[in-house]
Amino acid sequence: MTTPPSLTRTINVPRSLFLLSIFYGGMVCIAGVLGNKQVAIGPLAVEAGIFAFLLLVAVSSAVAELHGRAMAGRLVQFGFVPLVTSILLLLVVLAVPASASMEPDRLAAFDLMMRATPRIWGAGIIAYGVSQTLNVTIFDWLKRGEGKLLWLRAAIASVASQIVDTLIFITVAFYGVFPIGQLVVGQMLTKVVLSIVLVPPLIYAFVALGRWLDRRA
Repeated sequence: MTTPPSLTRTINVPRSLFLLSIFYGGMVCIAGVLGNKQVAIGPLAVEAGIFAFLLLVAVSSAVAELHGRAMAGRLVQFGFVPLVTSILLLLVVLAVPASASMEPDRLAAFDLMMRATPRIWGAGIIAYGVSQTLNVTIFDWLKRGEGKLLWLRAAIASVASQIVDTLIFITVAFYGVFPIGQLVVGQMLTKVVLSIVLVPPLIYAFVALGRWLDRRA
């Protein structure tokens, strides 16, 4: 009996897309964990999850540069899978009783870091989807002109997405709980500065890595 061609067909995935997608999924999951720490960068203060999130911005933009907007959009959409799964798994772990041999201080520290309200989790999911989609859209739209100046397209798209991310997350998570004006301004300023400084070189690095991987395939 001959196997139908449709069952033997293989899907050729570019090596760069495969490896960048794996890296992207890891950053989606770790961003929320890192966000439990506030870091000081000179006079600026920001939650540490921004570093993972800027990597997400750089990777999605690099995928858009290498494989087109549609593929980058799918990457962002598939990012919801590890994001939501990690939250559900965390809820399960928090609900399961801790071992009697676990030190109380460690258990208290774990609960303090990992517990969040559904409102905060929801804010993170919404902010991720909107800001990452906006980043890919702006980055690709700017490319339709000259298609050059990768660093400028990267900076503009990243800054815009980080402003939207900050507005959505802080508003959804904390509006009505306490005054959010100063928090929004402070976080937005820090994220804009980091986007301008870090994202352009990161995208150049990821694009160069992707092209090198695909040449070796």
